Formats: sequence, structure tokens, C-alpha cells
Amino acid sequence: MSQPRQGGCQCGMVRYEVAGDPAMVIVCHCADCQRQSGSAFGMSLMVAREAFRLLRGRVKTFTRKADSGRASTCTFCPECGTQIHQEPDLSKDMVSVKPGTLDDTSFLRPTVQVWVGRKHSWVSLSADIPTFERQPV
Repeated sequence: MSQPRQGGCQCGMVRYEVAGDPAMVIVCHCADCQRQSGSAFGMSLMVAREAFRLLRGRVKTFTRKADSGRASTCTFCPECGTQIHQEPDLSKDMVSVKPGTLDDTSFLRPTVQVWVGRKHSWVSLSADIPTFERQPV
């Protein structure tokens, strides 16, 4: 098991820790992730719910319906608006941390890409990362 990793929001008000190794690192090309990230795709670091804990600050939440039709509760810093993690209804025992909020992102390697049917035409996919047209399961 790896050392705990820490991260936080842009303004520093919210800090968190993730213990252990991620279950997977997802690159998602859905419209919601594009909007949330302000970019061509979003990323999610899937970890066990008990591996995630807030160290400092409070988060606000909102619940949205994902492209899959399932609900997802999103948390963000109430001061700067940085999204910290999501709690998808699909996996009650997992949370989806926004990996760009980690202090050290050098270890990140995508393990799967989803919603590639919605990717921008100029985005190239790596042949060694499994892809799915939509959200599997």
C-alpha cells in the first residue's frame, strides 16, 4: 500500500487525504466532465470511501444527473469553487476524487477511458488504455 496522498482546493481552505492505492484512474469524455473541467475531458481517481477523509475545511454539495442517468453528488470548496470529489450512486463504497487537486500528480496513469463516443475529434486515444463508447455497467 502506498503512503497517504494529500490534496486540496485552489485557495487552500479545503484539504483532504487519500490512503492507499486507487482502484482506477478514469478519463471521461462526457459532456458533464467537459463542462466541469472546462477542458476536453475530466479525470476521476476512484478510491474506497473509507480511504478518503477531509483534513480541513468544509465542502458544499450538489447532486446532478450524469449522462448515464444516474445521480452523482459533487463536493466543492465554497470559497473558490474547486470540485474536490464526487459520490456516484453507482458505487456507494467508492468516491471519485478529482486527481488534479492532489499535491503530487506525477503517479497518475489512466486505466480506462469512458464516453469516448463524445470525445473531441482532435483528442487522440492511447491504444494501451481500454476505452468504452459510453459508461460501462
